[in-house]
Amino acid sequence: MHELSIALSIVDMAQEESSRRGDVAIRAVHLQLGLLSGVVKDALLASYEMACEHTALEGSRLIVEEVPVLVFCHNCNAKKPVHSLQSFCCTECGTFTGDVVQGREIFVVGLEVDK
Repeated sequence: MHELSIALSIVDMAQEESSRRGDVAIRAVHLQLGLLSGVVKDALLASYEMACEHTALEGSRLIVEEVPVLVFCHNCNAKKPVHSLQSFCCTECGTFTGDVVQGREIFVVGLEVDK
């Protein structure tokens, strides 16, 4: 279950940032998670709770924004969503493409802190 190692990394990063800001209390961590990241959202949420136990982040929330898959369609010359995760075809023209431009991310994009 690699979600636990990801959760531990998120907690470590958040604690470092808290220290840099004078040990502010962190209420929530905001994360963008691509649908092709290979991470199971529910497993990550459960792992986050475990990773926070006995740390300064205990009681904080992990807020996950799921990022859809976009591909670059060479026929339309634009970024387009896919029909499904099993068939990477442009939703506009139906052209197959494997040029994924969005959907693999795992980014911490923000922290909610107490002042």
